[in-house]
Amino acid sequence: MTDLLKTALTELHQELGAKLVPFAGYEMPVQYPMGVLGEHNHTRTEAGLFDVSHMGQVILRPKNGTLRDAALALETLIPQDVADLEEDRQRYGFFTNDTGGILDDLMFANRGDHLFLVVNAACKEQDIAHMQAHLSDVCELTVITDRALIALQGPKAEAALETLIPGVAAMKFMDVLTASYNGAEFWISRSGYTGEDGYEISLPNSVAEDFTRALLNHEDVAPIGIGARDSLRLEGGLCLYGNDIDETTSPIEAALIWAIQKVRRTDGARAGGFPGAEQILDHITNGAERKRVGLRPDGRAPMRAGTVIFADETTTTPLGTVTSGGFGPTVGGPISMAYLTKSSAAKDTTVFAEVRGKRMPAIVCALPFTPANFKR
Repeated sequence: MTDLLKTALTELHQELGAKLVPFAGYEMPVQYPMGVLGEHNHTRTEAGLFDVSHMGQVILRPKNGTLRDAALALETLIPQDVADLEEDRQRYGFFTNDTGGILDDLMFANRGDHLFLVVNAACKEQDIAHMQAHLSDVCELTVITDRALIALQGPKAEAALETLIPGVAAMKFMDVLTASYNGAEFWISRSGYTGEDGYEISLPNSVAEDFTRALLNHEDVAPIGIGARDSLRLEGGLCLYGNDIDETTSPIEAALIWAIQKVRRTDGARAGGFPGAEQILDHITNGAERKRVGLRPDGRAPMRAGTVIFADETTTTPLGTVTSGGFGPTVGGPISMAYLTKSSAAKDTTVFAEVRGKRMPAIVCALPFTPANFKR
């Protein structure tokens, strides 16, 4: 643990009784005394506060041209519509490779004179190098190292944050806002990784602990660790990079076609032009050979990552593999996400997972497992 990086909130986590574990090179809270189950349920019913300062924060500014020039440059690395994104709006995206796989997923926002990106902790060094190698002629890239990132998630997040930063209640899903708190500049987006309404807040390290304490003083807010963050995102059908998506996964296989806007697809005004475009656009037109789906195991035994899926109790040829799995507290039973062959991925199909040497039945179901509660 001594070689791990710390966030601006590490001492506060210790004070709050967190169990700290290594995660993506950082010392992170996996749970607090409330426990993973209690933290999960608290986020679903009230408001949970997460430290996500391990994520990478990056600013892209145009060197000589306009913001559109920087946006078009970023479009050479991702299959999303960046150039038409309105000011103070955010969008989900992913870096792709030459074979149509996903290098990482990210959030990007139009903040008027620059683009603000948040990338995954485990991939941020390679993402930054990737952007520096391909965008430096057009963009000035600034890696943010003096700001924390926290997420406030749950149905009571709006009311809690509004008490400290008036105006956030008016934000819609994927809006971004620059606000001031005690003289410090806050960058806020109405988004998150739980399937619940909520916010992600970038704030200076110097005020991170004081502001987090102020939020935790609200009766509805409790600190939440990465254990519950994982069960929440699994119920929300959200991909975890390295598990559910990676360099071998096409966005269409991953059921992320919704994240590729029409302007970047075949016959769109700016079709293609990103790594792996030929493969990805072919998948959009003709379909992929496998698909990410939800599974509801029959029984109480969880089907975790790596579990192999078969068509029946005797077949030796696998249909696919579970990429994320565990117990869904809100669902009230085990849940998994898996990649299955196209022919076996239809809703309500019965498949069999090999768990501890036995074939256990599961039903293919739609994602997410719990309805999203974003504020539209």
